[in-house]
Amino acid sequence: MNRPEVMEKPRQSLAALWNISFGFLGIQVGFALQTANMSRIFQSLGSSLDDLPALWIAAPLTGLLVQPIIGHLSDRTWLGRLGRRRPYFLAGSILAALSLFLMPMSSSLLMAAVLLWALDASLNITMEPFRAFVGDMLRKDQHTVGYAVQTAFIGVGAVLGSIFPALLDRWGVSNTIAGGGIPATVRYSFWAGGAALLAAVLWTVLTTREYSPEELNQFRDAAGDDAAATQNVDALANRSFGVSIVWIAVGISILFAVVEWRLQKEVYLLGGLLIAYGIANAAGIALARRGATANMLANIVGDFSGMPPIMKRLALVQFFSWSALYTMWVFTTPVVAQYFYHTTDTSSAAYQEAGNWVGVLSAVYSGVSAIAALTLLPFLAKSIGKSRTHTLCLLAGAAGYASFLFTRDPKMLMISEIGIGIAWGSILAMPYAILASSLPQRKLGIYMGLFNIFIVVPQLLVATVMGSIMKAFFPDQPIWTMVAAAIVMAVAALAMLRVRPDEQAAKIG
Repeated sequence: MNRPEVMEKPRQSLAALWNISFGFLGIQVGFALQTANMSRIFQSLGSSLDDLPALWIAAPLTGLLVQPIIGHLSDRTWLGRLGRRRPYFLAGSILAALSLFLMPMSSSLLMAAVLLWALDASLNITMEPFRAFVGDMLRKDQHTVGYAVQTAFIGVGAVLGSIFPALLDRWGVSNTIAGGGIPATVRYSFWAGGAALLAAVLWTVLTTREYSPEELNQFRDAAGDDAAATQNVDALANRSFGVSIVWIAVGISILFAVVEWRLQKEVYLLGGLLIAYGIANAAGIALARRGATANMLANIVGDFSGMPPIMKRLALVQFFSWSALYTMWVFTTPVVAQYFYHTTDTSSAAYQEAGNWVGVLSAVYSGVSAIAALTLLPFLAKSIGKSRTHTLCLLAGAAGYASFLFTRDPKMLMISEIGIGIAWGSILAMPYAILASSLPQRKLGIYMGLFNIFIVVPQLLVATVMGSIMKAFFPDQPIWTMVAAAIVMAVAALAMLRVRPDEQAAKIG
């Protein structure tokens, strides 16, 4: 069968780059409100410090399930004028806006936890196709700048979402509530955030036009992709069930360990997930052996097993990077409240002031990430390469986390956030720019979704294991979580030394 004439994708203008990624500004407003305020909401509703990781489990678990499914489906979707990825942007943004509206109206921990699950599911439905969208729309020599623009919008959105409660407090909106509960500053911020999210995503939906499947097939990026469509499922059929049995056995062992060693109850989830993956892996192998090449489960398991080498190496970097980030998001509020504002009383004005300052700190590192994405990262990537750039940025983040241990002035933490912001900007841009230039175009959605498993798994580990570690070794001393984050981020930088995008480009070129 003759292929159509192969051609390069057209270069996108600055205005087009703006439109392609503008929706991510709204998505990140939602994520920023979630990360900066959920621990505050949970504690305001009566949660203890030890319970925070368990309450946060809903967010990463949702991403683990949703992103590969949405990636697989969006690769195979075409709804005419609405396109390939945009249907998922639109549906997810509507659900996320509704969740943001309801979240600050929570009257119990259970209600807040359920809404966190709904919010994170909706944000993941919206976010995952955006990563592949950039790869769909841009030629390879624009991937770095494309993901840098996306990261800049992420940074701006995070600034807006993080700082809004503090601004409302400054403008006279009540930052406390008699008898405890969610203050008005947080309620109004979530409502404004929901409106901003929906408006930003609608901008991208209405101002962009996706390439049709026929157009994508003509571009050089898709050359040779036909063979990639089913090769991982075919390879899965030749795999043994032994690996599946090992995963199930490890999961069962963890369940017994929880009982024997009296670990935190959240660790049950970790064991259950390993068992579930073992079962899914076995089911995928069985389906592949029956020739079910179009089955979603077989495709997802096959693509996960058959990830390209560069993706596997980047996955290890992501695992450690996001372990550090998630530790920061869960524990920054109690760390700042206890060590910088000298309170553990969640109903006190000092605690709520600490919560607002955490929002400001989140805005600082998010703002730094936006500036770095548009200035520092493209310059360094051009000068020393994407891999070395990401290594240096991760080391800057490790230094930022470590500095929490050596200062007690909350204002000085803004310096710490500069290093964290540089790392954050690179984490949001460099791995995706490397991947988008190295993966088959037809499978960009599923591979981006699978790549995000290595964002989610470390979050689950932090949520299930960190509580047990803290309770056993550092009871009521959350400052040590920042030391752990510094060490883990440094390990991510070391793992990045094994990533060679130029070698991968040569193999696929």
